[in-house]
Amino acid sequence: MDLGIAGRRALVCASSKGLGRACALALAAEGVHVTVTARGAEALAATARQIRERCGVEVGEVVGDITTPQGRADALRAAGPIDILVTNAGGPPPGDFRDWSRDDWMRALDANMLTPIELIKASVDGMIERGFGRIVNITSAAVKAPIDVLGLSNGARSGLTGFVAGLARKTVRHNVTINNLLPGPFATDRLSAVAQAQAAAAGVSTAEILARRAADNPAGRVGDPAEFGAACAFLCSASAGFVSGQNLVLDGGAYPGVL
Repeated sequence: MDLGIAGRRALVCASSKGLGRACALALAAEGVHVTVTARGAEALAATARQIRERCGVEVGEVVGDITTPQGRADALRAAGPIDILVTNAGGPPPGDFRDWSRDDWMRALDANMLTPIELIKASVDGMIERGFGRIVNITSAAVKAPIDVLGLSNGARSGLTGFVAGLARKTVRHNVTINNLLPGPFATDRLSAVAQAQAAAAGVSTAEILARRAADNPAGRVGDPAEFGAACAFLCSASAGFVSGQNLVLDGGAYPGVL
């Protein structure tokens, strides 16, 4: 299926590893020129090299922290006018809300709510002027089914979801869509970190927690990041202009609700 976005330009945040990397690869495979960002220079360079070799598109790389004003400014300047924005940032650490300070909450809000909003603010008007834009926020299935040890993430990402719900209804008439992808258990470093915290609390091994997660999922496994990237690429496609303000859960069927 031709997604109709070859030659477009995308900024994919926190994309040296995991789900961000999968999104960058999927877009580049469709002929999209991508700018990738991450804090770690070595992993970012390796990802950028792989994308160039596999896809033959232009790849910009920006080392920095996208959750800071300087990191966002550097990424936006390097990417130039963009048609596609994929927001992403590492989730806050798991734990007990009794142990979290106001500073902990502010860091979570900065990374997982305010940073995406600032990136949208910086790019959405240009998309409207050019008559095409696709914004995808990588959030979490915990927005719909909160996970007890991820209270910081539950709160911050739910705030972003509420903001997007209003804005997406205003931009879609200009062929600028805004949607959220809500991942469940995918084979990423984040999944391992959460499993480590759960294992410590339960007094079992991390491997056992990961095995349980896979076995308990209706799909009988955890997700492959490439599957996530494919969903992101579709939401960024020319054919997805009638999809806006939606929260697409990718969790192997784990979420039990109808809505």
